[in-house]
Amino acid sequence: MDGRFSRRWLIKGGLVVAASPLLASTASAAPALKLPWPEADDIVARTKRPVFPDRTFSVLDFGAKGDGKTDNTAAIKKAIETANARGGGHVVVPKGTFVTGAVYLKSDVDLHLTAGAVLKFGSDASKFPNVLTRYEGIECVNRSPMIYAYQESNIAVTGPGTLDAADTASWNKGKDREYLESLVAKGIPPEKRIIPGSGHAMRSTFVEPYSCDTVLIQGVALKNPVFWQLHPTLCRNVTIDGVRTDASTAHSNTDACDPESCDHVVIVNSHLGAHDDNIALKAGRDADGRRIGVPCRNIVVANCVMDGNWGAITCGSEQTGGISDVYAYNLTVTGETKYALYVKSNTLRGGYTENVNLDSVSGTFARSIVYVLPDYNGQTGTDVPRFGPFTISDSASTKCGRAAFDVRGLPNSHVRGLRVRDCRFDGVATRENVLKNIDDLRFENTTVNGEPV
Repeated sequence: MDGRFSRRWLIKGGLVVAASPLLASTASAAPALKLPWPEADDIVARTKRPVFPDRTFSVLDFGAKGDGKTDNTAAIKKAIETANARGGGHVVVPKGTFVTGAVYLKSDVDLHLTAGAVLKFGSDASKFPNVLTRYEGIECVNRSPMIYAYQESNIAVTGPGTLDAADTASWNKGKDREYLESLVAKGIPPEKRIIPGSGHAMRSTFVEPYSCDTVLIQGVALKNPVFWQLHPTLCRNVTIDGVRTDASTAHSNTDACDPESCDHVVIVNSHLGAHDDNIALKAGRDADGRRIGVPCRNIVVANCVMDGNWGAITCGSEQTGGISDVYAYNLTVTGETKYALYVKSNTLRGGYTENVNLDSVSGTFARSIVYVLPDYNGQTGTDVPRFGPFTISDSASTKCGRAAFDVRGLPNSHVRGLRVRDCRFDGVATRENVLKNIDDLRFENTTVNGEPV
């Protein structure tokens, strides 16, 4: 590994498309993107990538066996700790199936899975110790994600291997957020909101760097998720490149990628499958989200296939800390994805979603291009959400199962701009768009079923 992003790019019709992303490299320079927004180019340029010493540590040298049955939790842990203690490097998982419990990444370590390598996360819940996490926007102590890091820096998971969470389904269950909300209401601090042993259960995410800086997830495939697949939380400088997530699972809420309260996130060249949202930007929920008060911002998504069944780009509903400055470019939407852009909150959640931009998004949409919902789930409170501006440009559809646009602000909080230009939406079930409480509404050079809007 030479420490550089190395890609060949094709430029066709003004679109920059990844021809052959390098799946196993580490990075010190930005991807060779050319985006339609100078601000987005700046985000990519400013997002730091990790760099690792040219040292390798094979897990085999620490006693690991890729026989599909040996418990390798201690061996992988020892390899990572040794690499960290010696100043960093690449912990290499070779071809084989390595059963393991939770993997804790430490600073300056790249966990590299070679071709044919599988980390198979196990059915023994005791191998997934309690850690601080965020469950649907609320901090608590729960069983560890399959791969986790806390307050680490310069970390990565790379390579063409596979992460498989199928066996965790035996213990990774539950969605009792109401219990967690009752603890928040009682003023119980996060470190005492301990879920295991409480008689309640909430699922753990798959890969979750928490409060980390300079993170790379590149090349790996995620299989058989039980809950959210990639969940960087309260992180800075996150790059996700050439990753494939699983759309086939029957488990609900298996969002592909949920950056939460993160700053400078670049997601490129990935096939994002999910049984829910493809990318869901989040920033905390309700009172606990207001306590932390950290936004999700400076997000770039480019050259991705979206293969989930809800939003290609979703903002919320956990948007209490705010979401802003989002740029999504060259997305191909497939399958039963309902919306290109789905924004949701309510007056209990509050928060804001501002300055969201989509360009060169195309494909089939089971419902609409844009859906903005200010009264999500009918929950009410005193915190009025803010939305907009939103911009959609150079985009197209071959199918929309409903109206192309269903965008609603509140009477006391209008959507502050919806601008659609140079778009062609075909296969739209109805031309009766829902457009309410929107300031600065513009359609320019845009058609629906061949007719100008």
